[in-house]
Amino acid sequence: MESSTLSKLLRWFVPETPDFYELLVEICANVAEGTAALVDFMKTNDDATAERVVAIERAGDRLKRRCLDTLHRSFATPIDREDIFSAVNNLDTVLNYAKSTVSEMHALLLPPDEHTLAMAELLDKGANALLDGFRELASEPAQAERHAEHARKSERDTEKVYRAALAELFDAEHYLANLTEAHRDEAAALEVLLTKLDEQERRDVTSSVAFVVEIMKRREIYRHMSNAADRVAIAAETLHDIIVKVT
Repeated sequence: MESSTLSKLLRWFVPETPDFYELLVEICANVAEGTAALVDFMKTNDDATAERVVAIERAGDRLKRRCLDTLHRSFATPIDREDIFSAVNNLDTVLNYAKSTVSEMHALLLPPDEHTLAMAELLDKGANALLDGFRELASEPAQAERHAEHARKSERDTEKVYRAALAELFDAEHYLANLTEAHRDEAAALEVLLTKLDEQERRDVTSSVAFVVEIMKRREIYRHMSNAADRVAIAAETLHDIIVKVT
């Protein structure tokens, strides 16, 4: 039998295994690009940068579909299928939360603050740790573990920022001490609902309501970013599980 015919038969019965290591690195690189764009947005509050975050998330969706389709059609994989599936889904969810963060900040007319910037920087740090870990997984799996731990640490640090942000958010004195023109405009817009009250009463009520509205809006954004960090930690745990299995 000619070698070319034999090769064809072998490919038919034993298909080539796709390079899932490289696919995971490609997905991680896209996530890291997205978190870097998120950091830029938190620094600039720029609409074009927010659109870039959304575009990167859409590219991530395409990568996810390609990877999962390849997984579905593969005869064999170098990593457990469940681990590939978990890594892909959790990495994609990081970008989903990045997109929902910028989209809702735009919808709520909510500018970034020091806490959203700090959490975005930690999220970017975790995403890059995952990228470094998955890059080393194929050739130096034992070395990838330290990157998994760095990613987990970024989540723990994000939770510290998140709790500090919530404590400040519910501090009425801090709110009053840091009133912006946007806060005053929101309070003024509420006065039409309170026409039966005198001026001082309206001022008191609108200030209180504006404070509550601020809490609701910012807490939603902070929570998205905390959830994104959780997904980084879960992806790091998956990386750890893969390392244990292949070493």
